[in-house]
Amino acid sequence: MGRYALRRLLQMVPVFIGSTFLIFFMVYALGDPVAALFGDKAPDPATAARIRKDLYLDEPLWRQYAHYMGQVFSGHFGTAFNGQPVTELMASAFPVTLRLTVVAVVFEMALGITLGVLSGLRRGRGLDTSVLLLTLVVVAVPTFVSGTVLQYLFGVTWGWARPSVSPAAPLTELLLPGVVLGLVSLAYTTRLTRTSIVENARADYVRTAVAKGLPRHRIVTRHLLRNSLIPVVTFIGTDIGALMGGAIVTERIFNIHGVGYQLYQGILRQNSPTVVGFVTILVIVFLLANLLVDLLYAVLDPRIRYA
Repeated sequence: MGRYALRRLLQMVPVFIGSTFLIFFMVYALGDPVAALFGDKAPDPATAARIRKDLYLDEPLWRQYAHYMGQVFSGHFGTAFNGQPVTELMASAFPVTLRLTVVAVVFEMALGITLGVLSGLRRGRGLDTSVLLLTLVVVAVPTFVSGTVLQYLFGVTWGWARPSVSPAAPLTELLLPGVVLGLVSLAYTTRLTRTSIVENARADYVRTAVAKGLPRHRIVTRHLLRNSLIPVVTFIGTDIGALMGGAIVTERIFNIHGVGYQLYQGILRQNSPTVVGFVTILVIVFLLANLLVDLLYAVLDPRIRYA
């Protein structure tokens, strides 16, 4: 297991370099950060040349990237156009989005896996049909629609939650936004769990366990569920990074100043250091989540062993 983890960590290095270089190229090579810094006003040529020199924008793109990565490994992600270090924006944004993502993932796992197991064990019955129809509706409705409706019902009409999250963003105020963020993922988790349960219920090892007279709850929890959770864990692992990076709509609806909000502001104002810095951290989150998923395979399925 240790050798496998080390090998996977080494494999992540070229993926990280390639991903961050592609992001850096799209932001810096396809746009003009100096022009974005001045907005609609045309900068003085001498001033623009000095800024380009200070920001290493007069160097070839590969040197700009090498200089930027050197700063990243030293803990410096550049400075936003408002003069605030990007690390300060990260320190205020990532904890908020992390709490929001935890709420969404817990909601997605607890309810999604439960509904998927119940639906898979009752294939073709009323519960199964109802769950499939409900999840289809959830997938079809856009997040900005479901978020606005739930915000109006729970926050305005019934007063059960705050319609807008305060700047401190405590966990209690993030429950409703977390549900909104995890709704679509909940539907996919439910349908994926249900499909996996149905497929594995016909496997030989399940029939053998039934023939041996094992209790039904043990067959479901010890044999059927553990093997059926492998594709579900894979989806949830990749979904963690997607939730953190894709929370723009949810954070806009509930006025949450997290990663999505900062990315939206950075893209809107063409704030290149902010966009590249935040996306670089999200790449690391994606890679670590995938590594964790790979290591969990051996825990869920004892047949999987890593050399």
